[in-house]
Amino acid sequence: MAVRIDVVYEGELHTRARHGPSGMEISTDAPKDNGGRGEAFSPTDLLATALGSCMLSIMGIVARRRGLALEGARASVEKHMVADPDRRVGRLEVAFEMPAGIPEEDREVLQRAALACPVHKSLSPGTEVAVTWRWDGPASPGQPRS
Repeated sequence: MAVRIDVVYEGELHTRARHGPSGMEISTDAPKDNGGRGEAFSPTDLLATALGSCMLSIMGIVARRRGLALEGARASVEKHMVADPDRRVGRLEVAFEMPAGIPEEDREVLQRAALACPVHKSLSPGTEVAVTWRWDGPASPGQPRS
């Protein structure tokens, strides 16, 4: 299955991308440390976002099959850039906050599912991914933890 995404360079290190199937649009901006204004996600921010979203989505598929409630699960992804020898994403730290009440025997299954997500499998071997898990539940569904 192919999905077309059209990207337009708007100048001043900004792009606009349109998702073919849905028509949804997102914008990017280069980060301040790379000459941009940092007014939107950078392309590497989207990579980090894709990893967290993909991991949660794949866990959601597995949770649905197993009859588990995953609503309110959160992933926080911290992106670390490196510049030697090339500027790239060197490390992604993913911290999960999982809803309380997930049985112990299902936790390992969900963890394996997260690590098998297509974005994680597509990352360069030179990009380190560190994952931590918290199983006592996030604050409340849909609300960021402060």
